[in-house]
Amino acid sequence: MEIKGIIVSGMGKGTYFMSQDIYREQFKEKLDFKPFVGTLNIGIAVNNIKLINCIPNEKFVMISGKDKFGDVKALKATLNNEVEGALVFPVKTKHPQDVLEFIAETNLRKTLKLEDGDVVTLNIE
Repeated sequence: MEIKGIIVSGMGKGTYFMSQDIYREQFKEKLDFKPFVGTLNIGIAVNNIKLINCIPNEKFVMISGKDKFGDVKALKATLNNEVEGALVFPVKTKHPQDVLEFIAETNLRKTLKLEDGDVVTLNIE
């Protein structure tokens, strides 16, 4: 499945949550990479929300939370046909459904020179 989106600024909370050992260890174990401490926020169209909501649960990798840290569903994806990573869907979130969070090993804004408003393509496995 291919989805186009636009880079948007986040709420600044991704860095905090991505730095937690409870998540980092499981990302390494279950997704085969240790992500950069931060997420790339991608705004998507409403019709793409419907497509994502139709993805069967068995396609997602479950990352277990503990105490105040909730569970996270992850879905392997590739950004712009060049960077492998995953979309993360925290069970407890304040993000609207039209904003996806993508994680990868590097700081994607720096590596790919991305800025708010840039169009990107996600390929979801």
